[in-house]
Amino acid sequence: MKKEFYFLFLLIILNLAAVAQQDPQFSFNKFTDITVNPGRVGSDGTISGLILNRYQWVGFDGAPKTLVFNIGALTDLMGVKSGVGLNILSDEIGFSKSISVKFNYAYRAETSLGNLGVGFSVGFQNESVDGTQWYIPSLDGAGSSPYGSTQDGAIPQSETSQLAFDAGAGVLLTGKNYYAGVSVTHLNQASITFENEARTFLARHYYLSGGGNIAMDNPLFELQPSFYFKTDMAAWQLDLNADLVYNKRFSGGIGYRINDAVIVRFEGEMKNGLRIGYAYDITTSVVGRYGFGSHEIFLHYTFDMGKGRYKKYKSVRFL
Repeated sequence: MKKEFYFLFLLIILNLAAVAQQDPQFSFNKFTDITVNPGRVGSDGTISGLILNRYQWVGFDGAPKTLVFNIGALTDLMGVKSGVGLNILSDEIGFSKSISVKFNYAYRAETSLGNLGVGFSVGFQNESVDGTQWYIPSLDGAGSSPYGSTQDGAIPQSETSQLAFDAGAGVLLTGKNYYAGVSVTHLNQASITFENEARTFLARHYYLSGGGNIAMDNPLFELQPSFYFKTDMAAWQLDLNADLVYNKRFSGGIGYRINDAVIVRFEGEMKNGLRIGYAYDITTSVVGRYGFGSHEIFLHYTFDMGKGRYKKYKSVRFL
């Protein structure tokens, strides 16, 4: 009975991932936005890198696990101010796993409204499925296993993987006290065919984000409201966030992912440019009835390109 429950729960997870939105979700989306919006690369004027781990619905076998690594920099490329970067993302859900490797480029320019980045990303995404882990329960328990037949023509029957070309584009505008971005992933909507003619495709996803700084009476504090919206035109997701920042180095915030979770997060920056953050998602959807929460932790490092180790730099995170 317990295994059947796990199967049904995993089926819900896979249905949400395959039928609705394929791109993983994050609670620190101000940092992970660079994985979906290449217009952000180079926007902070530094060389910076990020490592982030997300463990969703901890305690359930087969729950989503996501790893992000990216690095980006501002440079003069053939005399043109440009942002260049590399994104690597690994996302594992149940018996399926995707690994994405993409290169980002953004043309950067100063406008009357602020700093503008117009970018595109190109790379590859590998989709793999372990069909040997798939079981289909039968109503009477009959079949080749206690849980029923393992045969389904739409599901690979062994371990298999396929590589597909993937592309995206995005724009980010950073003003004095605000930012706004729009982007799209999986522009080419690559089709992937496994064995037994099992097929899937990378659905196009659209993103819209924005936020700003609100000065407080005490100059050491700032309030940073923001939002993050994504859709694949079949389903949508909206995060509403508010962070209280102290001395431009430490912050605590709360967010609400509509119909999914309440998010509590904390982060702080050391004087050497290393930033550490942790977020916990309190699940409010039906999944939360079983007590599963989500954890997210990251390390972000900014390399000083000046002579002084503690040189001040402009960060999109803290406008």
